[in-house]
Amino acid sequence: MRTSEETLAALRDCPHYGISELLQIMQVLRSENGCPWDKEQTHASIRQDFLEECYEAVEAIDMNSVPMMREELGDVLLQVVFHCQIETEASHFTFDDICDELCRKLVIRHPHVFGEVKADTSDEVLKNWDAIKQETKQQETATDTLEGVCKALPALMYAQKLGKRAGRAGMDWRSAEDAFRYIRLETDELEQAMQQGDAAQIEDELGDLLFSCVNTARHLHIDAETALRGAAQKFLKRFAETERLVAADGHEMSELPIETLDTYWAKAKQKQSAT
Repeated sequence: MRTSEETLAALRDCPHYGISELLQIMQVLRSENGCPWDKEQTHASIRQDFLEECYEAVEAIDMNSVPMMREELGDVLLQVVFHCQIETEASHFTFDDICDELCRKLVIRHPHVFGEVKADTSDEVLKNWDAIKQETKQQETATDTLEGVCKALPALMYAQKLGKRAGRAGMDWRSAEDAFRYIRLETDELEQAMQQGDAAQIEDELGDLLFSCVNTARHLHIDAETALRGAAQKFLKRFAETERLVAADGHEMSELPIETLDTYWAKAKQKQSAT
């Protein structure tokens, strides 16, 4: 593709860009006289970029930053357009094809809006959505629905979705207390594996323990991914306060024994609890 100077000028000086200009810019970047880096990329080479942009968009949502959301959602859209352009060049599908399929899916999965189905609550909507999704994806068994969970999800999210779908089939704990008991059992089994020193068994039992924690979180109506992220952020803040306290006494953390650091950690924890 050879891009005329007029086209480049029009794209460069456009007073207000829309989706059509975005698609055209990506086409230019991937063209013969486009950007060397953009031309070299494949689905696999920009896969991680897609993930990172999605996480940055989620961070913008968590921060409730409208300007940041606008920017990061644009970066996510860029990734969609990038992947689409690669497939357009291969004559597999276009951006319009993506939009067409998405719109058809939305209409089909909202029969209470576009059809005659009645759904007055969110629970009824979700029940209908799951039933339609199972039918359209030809999921005939409960195992099919579990296998349909995206395997690229972070492990905690993946485990929680598996547990939720298993629960719909009746394979679940009756209560959070029942699920919690298995945390104790799995902790004992992990301890036994550690005593035996079998690395593979230790990893297996640790996985079982984490899975039991996820099941307990689900029964407590807590998102395990969010809970762990909150704990990690709390650790970061407490670590920073511990380091500040150590520095205030004229020390370096790396120079102190763990017993002394534990004392500073307790002080940091007490200070955070008081605020």
